Amino acid sequence: MNIKTYTTTSSQFTAQFTKLCARNLDLDMSADKVVAEIIENVRKTGDTALFDYTRKFDGLDLNTVGIEVAEAEIDTACNALSSSQIADIELAIDRIRTFHQRQLRQSWFDDQEPGVLLGQKITPLQRAGIYVPGGKASYPSSVLMNALPAQVAGVDEIIMVSPAAQGYNPAVLAAARLCGVDRIFRIGGAQAVAALAYGTASVPMVDKIVGPGNIYVALAKRRVFGRVGIDMVAGPSEIMVVADESADPAFIAADLLSQAEHDELAVVVLVTPSAELVEKVKIELRKQLNLLSRKEIAVRSLNDQGALITTASLEEALDLANQFAAEHLELAVSDPLLALSSIKNAGAIFLGHSTPEALGDYLAGPNHVLPTAGTARFSSPLGVDDFLKKSSVLSFSKAALQTYGKSVTALAEMEGLEAHARAVSLRLEKENKS
Repeated sequence: MNIKTYTTTSSQFTAQFTKLCARNLDLDMSADKVVAEIIENVRKTGDTALFDYTRKFDGLDLNTVGIEVAEAEIDTACNALSSSQIADIELAIDRIRTFHQRQLRQSWFDDQEPGVLLGQKITPLQRAGIYVPGGKASYPSSVLMNALPAQVAGVDEIIMVSPAAQGYNPAVLAAARLCGVDRIFRIGGAQAVAALAYGTASVPMVDKIVGPGNIYVALAKRRVFGRVGIDMVAGPSEIMVVADESADPAFIAADLLSQAEHDELAVVVLVTPSAELVEKVKIELRKQLNLLSRKEIAVRSLNDQGALITTASLEEALDLANQFAAEHLELAVSDPLLALSSIKNAGAIFLGHSTPEALGDYLAGPNHVLPTAGTARFSSPLGVDDFLKKSSVLSFSKAALQTYGKSVTALAEMEGLEAHARAVSLRLEKENKS
């Protein structure tokens, strides 16, 4: 391991930190061309292209195994889990659902002004598509985090797609049933995204596609945006830990590695005013790396995307955290609530020494689908709002139109929009004649 160490007093630090904030986000344009072709073929030929790509990329003949997962297969998966495993999934579901229920909005109407009714009608999406990675990256937690906000929002039908080249982790299918997924299709990649966006004879078209995936999935979601809604174009996972001298270096190292083991491109950063803590964390990283089965992946992440930064003060560390706008931000400090008051940009914020990021991944309650690559400056975690539409509602009586009509026509005339003005003035003239 050869993780980079920086100090803010160095003349090179601004350039170093700017590069760190930029992440390694160069998109593979050759991959984008492949994705564009896949989407177009699925759009034009539907199941024909979808089945062909699944055979090509996943080695799966959907004509033989069936494109949709049958209830009997889900039964088998549920029976393969122990009662304690089912209980753990149900515990996570209960906590995640409870958290998201607090986000649920209600329609509202205001009729306080005579003759005027204004309001907002809240309507859930009719059908949502959730993408769940398959194979080695098989995460039941992804099912819960994507499906439960949709369920709480009142989405009529939740469609799940997940590649099945290596079969399914039973926990993934069990999680889907337990949290209310309606249908599951054994498809993945850009072709699955295209099927959800345009619909095929087998796969229904959805209103929005959410969920993580590889570069092909991310590029496909970006390309179909506008035809359907998407949650975000997510980059590799990332964590920033802001720590002071009260932090335990073993805990810090473990939390950094919890993200480094995800992906060679995962970004892991420690920011602290304690140079002594930096040295202790380096020792712990080397020690704990030897315990990981995914050591090679973690080492690549630490070496290529990691940094240990020593600052002049905790205030400076918190300022860097706002500039970085991390997906996951841990405040491993003696007074985390005070530090929280300084934070403006972060996807999820973990307070204190007993709140590792892993809690948020599984069952704390908040969603683990979070803005990456600095987009926490302007976007938010996946939530119930992502599955709701808001329609403005307005009603004016004849008397109310008389009150405001003259000003409306004047504003329309300022913009040179005569028909707009006439739509109001005709009504005013007719009312004045009666």
